[in-house]
Amino acid sequence: QVQLAESGGGLVQAGGSLRLSCAASGLTFSTYAMGWFRQAPGKERECVASVNWSGDITYYADSVKGRFTISRDNAKNTVYLQMFSLKPESTAVYYCAAALTDRGVRPEEEGEFDYWGQGTQVTVSS
Repeated sequence: QVQLAESGGGLVQAGGSLRLSCAASGLTFSTYAMGWFRQAPGKERECVASVNWSGDITYYADSVKGRFTISRDNAKNTVYLQMFSLKPESTAVYYCAAALTDRGVRPEEEGEFDYWGQGTQVTVSS
């Protein structure tokens, strides 16, 4: 079965950096768009970044543009989220998700994604 396993979360001070990883198995990774979502307490889950099959088309939420970078390594079946200049409002559970899409598509809506990981907690202290 499909499994998405996030790692790399933790506690970091404001202004710090983290890199999240998501290892995928049970699917043909190179034919899935990938995304990172987050859900803070009391808030809806939102897409922070997504990337198409080949990694050349990306989407970023306005709140993270210039600070977060999504990338993928199809040889390792892994997608990454590099986060710089973290803010306390970045505190959330971060989820990896996979979407079976056409090549040029980088989805950004929750309903477009087919598979989800269990999430990893990111806490940014002020």
